[in-house]
Amino acid sequence: MPTRTEQKLGWIGAGRMGYAMAERLAKGGCDIAVWNRTKEKARPLEKHGAKVVDHLGDLAARDIVFVMVSTYDDVKDVIGRVLAKGKPKMIVECSSISLEGSAELREILSKEKIQYLAAPVSGNAKVIKAGKLTFVVSGPRAAYEKAKPYLDMMGTGSSYVGEGELSRIAKICHNVMLGVVIQNLCEITVLAEKAGMPRHAFLDFLNKSVMGSMFTRYKTPALVNLDFHVTFTPKLLRKDLDLGLEAGRRFEVPMPLTSLTRDLLQQMIGNGMTEEDFSTLLVMQARASGLDLEPENKEVGDGLSS
Repeated sequence: MPTRTEQKLGWIGAGRMGYAMAERLAKGGCDIAVWNRTKEKARPLEKHGAKVVDHLGDLAARDIVFVMVSTYDDVKDVIGRVLAKGKPKMIVECSSISLEGSAELREILSKEKIQYLAAPVSGNAKVIKAGKLTFVVSGPRAAYEKAKPYLDMMGTGSSYVGEGELSRIAKICHNVMLGVVIQNLCEITVLAEKAGMPRHAFLDFLNKSVMGSMFTRYKTPALVNLDFHVTFTPKLLRKDLDLGLEAGRRFEVPMPLTSLTRDLLQQMIGNGMTEEDFSTLLVMQARASGLDLEPENKEVGDGLSS
C-alpha cells in the first residue's frame, strides 16, 4: 500500500466539493499540487501543505491527477490542457458526467497509455468535512488498488464495481434515488403539517424509525427551518434525472417515478426557484397544498455530527 507521500498527486478544481476533498488530502500529509481556474480560491490550501500551481501543465508530471469540475466540456478542456504538456500516470475523474462522455475520455486516455478511473462521489462539502464522503469506482482493478488509499482518506471509503463506466451507472442510479426520495419526503412532511403536526415532530419520528436514513436526517434542518442554502441546485438535479431517464431508455427500463419527479422539478425551475437548494421542493409541495410555510426555528441535528 502506498504511503501518503509515495504518489505525487495533482488536483483540478477547487469549487465547493473539490476544495473540501483536496483539503483532506493536504491535511493528511499528501504531496498534492492544486490547480483552479480562479487561483485565489485554492490559495487557502497552501496552509495545509498543498502547492497551488499557475498552469494545468504543471500537473502533467504527477502520478495521479484527480479531476472535480462541473461539466464534461470542462473535463475535456482541463485534461486536454494537461496532456498538451505531458502524461500523468493516472487520471481519477470524480465529476458527474454521462456514460458516453466517460467512455470517450477513457478512449482518449487509453491511446495515451494513461490509466483511467471513473470515481463519482456521494456527498457534498459538509459531508466531506464530516468524513462521510463515499466513492463508487470503475476501471482497471490494479489502478483502483493504487488510488484506493487516497480515495479512502477523503471519506468513509470506496466501492469498486467493475470495469468500464459501471460507476457512472451507479452514480446516476444514486442521484435518481436522491430526486425521488426528496420529493416523497417533501410530500409526506407537508401532509403531516397540514394535518396539524409540527414538521420537526414528524421528522423526529421518521428519523428514529426504520424508514429514517442518513439522508432524511441530513435534510431535516432544511425542512424544519427552511434554510435552503445550496448543497445541490435544482438544475444539477434535473441534469442527473435526465441522465437517469436516458439510461432507462438505453437499457429499456421503465422509470415512471423518475419521470414524474423530473416534471415536478421542472415546474419548480419554471417558477424561478433555481438559486437555492433542491430541497425547496418542499415549498412547491406546500404551495400546491394551499399551505404557507414558516420556519419552526428548532435546533435539530443533521446526523453528520458525532
